[in-house]
Amino acid sequence: MPADLTKSERAVSPTRYKDAAMQALAGVDPVPGAKKPDPILVADGVTRRFGGLTAVDVDHVEIQRGSITALIGPNGAGKSTFFNLLTGFDKPDDGTWTFNGVSLSGVPPHRVARRGMVRTFQLTKALSRLTVMQNMLLGATGQKGESFLRAIFPPIWRAQERANTARAEELLGRFRLDTKRDDFAGTMSGGQRKLLEMARALMVGPEMVMLDEPMAGVNPALTQSLLGHVKSLREEGMTVLFVEHDMDMVRDISDWVLVMAQGRIIAEGPPEQIMANEAVIDAYLGGHHDAPLDAPEDAPLRDEASSRRKDPEATR
Repeated sequence: MPADLTKSERAVSPTRYKDAAMQALAGVDPVPGAKKPDPILVADGVTRRFGGLTAVDVDHVEIQRGSITALIGPNGAGKSTFFNLLTGFDKPDDGTWTFNGVSLSGVPPHRVARRGMVRTFQLTKALSRLTVMQNMLLGATGQKGESFLRAIFPPIWRAQERANTARAEELLGRFRLDTKRDDFAGTMSGGQRKLLEMARALMVGPEMVMLDEPMAGVNPALTQSLLGHVKSLREEGMTVLFVEHDMDMVRDISDWVLVMAQGRIIAEGPPEQIMANEAVIDAYLGGHHDAPLDAPEDAPLRDEASSRRKDPEATR
């Protein structure tokens, strides 16, 4: 959160930031590929194929700066693959995408992070045999002590390391992991590792945070804590794009929702509209979800056979 806010301004800032995001999106048409007033991330024609399977086929998508955008869709829709493409962990067959107007095509993951776009993973990537504090310090970028020659002269890097340690201490306190600072990351629960991964991502000082199913496998108590942390990212001026399956959570924290199915963006809009969108319901439940429960599954086939018996010409 900006340091120049007064105590009273900080008290109302969560509503202010949410209202600002909603106002920015208020005039946006809820259609796939909708133009945003101030997009931080823009992707065009991004495709990824695995043999004969097209896992991602996104024509155009824009992510509004300063908003919390949810990316939802049934299992196998291509959400995590899309994340991997945007962050450099996989290479597309076609397509381009930009972050802050600068192309990220072909940029490796560590350089993507340095440019201000970081991500977490569905399966946490904490280094189990390092302490929590060591994991945090690894997240800091541009460390002078990583150079062999500079490492020989401690005065060059000590001040930076002290600043990184102070930043890590602050984040661990914010995520309530300060009591775990000297524990090995491998001894933490799944939910605590999720918190650690999010805290470590913030060591970069990012503009955009991408969270791949941050609530998966987390107990209800920690889920509420994670939800609060996701909201706080927007309050600090960051943009959030996250994958989630729990629609109650999506409705609670997101300003805008993208829906993916079979690799394509099939719908987007405010959470309330998306929940009532027939294309979204069909993607999750199938095209015949609204058939009467007492209607036999083979009824359409029987009706067609009956009509053919009545009209012999139809079989010729």
